[in-house]
Amino acid sequence: MSDSTKRRVLLKLSGEAFADPEVGYGIDPLTVHRVAEEIAEAQSSGVEVAIVVGGGNIFRGVSQAAKGMDPANADYMGMLATVINALALRDALENAGVTTRVQSAITMQELAEPYIRLRAMRHLEKGRVVIFAAGTGNPFFTTDTTAALRAIEINANALLKASRVDGVYDSDPRTNHNAAKMSELTYMEFIAQELQVMDTTAVTMCKEHGVPIHVFDMTVPGNIVKAVQGEQIGTVVH
Repeated sequence: MSDSTKRRVLLKLSGEAFADPEVGYGIDPLTVHRVAEEIAEAQSSGVEVAIVVGGGNIFRGVSQAAKGMDPANADYMGMLATVINALALRDALENAGVTTRVQSAITMQELAEPYIRLRAMRHLEKGRVVIFAAGTGNPFFTTDTTAALRAIEINANALLKASRVDGVYDSDPRTNHNAAKMSELTYMEFIAQELQVMDTTAVTMCKEHGVPIHVFDMTVPGNIVKAVQGEQIGTVVH
């Protein structure tokens, strides 16, 4: 980093961050606008922000593979869905006054830059937001794993996992009303308890490279700003 005191974060947005909350799929302009406005506010404070987007609001490779589609083909289709989301978010961020670049792990030069690590870091140093699309470019890797990989590659201070729950619980709060929220836990505790908030590969990668993971509720207005700026909300895995 050109300025070692600057905070740099990798924000992981699932497809839910783009969908109409009522229906859970597609791209809702109002939802994307709200997310972009929060990212713009957080980034204006001087934090360097990179983003990895999912594509589940358009196409879920895992669920389609379960229905008989070739798993690799289904994953590639899911990667293309993330590119659509990345372009939507770039448009919203540019409208919010934030210079933004999309880098794709699958080459599509008319739509996005190819993923080049040093170029991405240079964009961040210049105050641009960088959106990483198309996962790792390989099937069988989740966008959570992509987020961990990119966070490590760009020397991010933290990986911020935006979700629809306010942290990590010891069991699924949707099915167990007695589920207890944990404000912090270690990587090994997360892995040993087989918590489903993030896949094990991603957590293991963050453990090996010392990248803390912050899980927070993105549906609460202002939470994206708080998480990006380093406030202690949700759950920290370290």
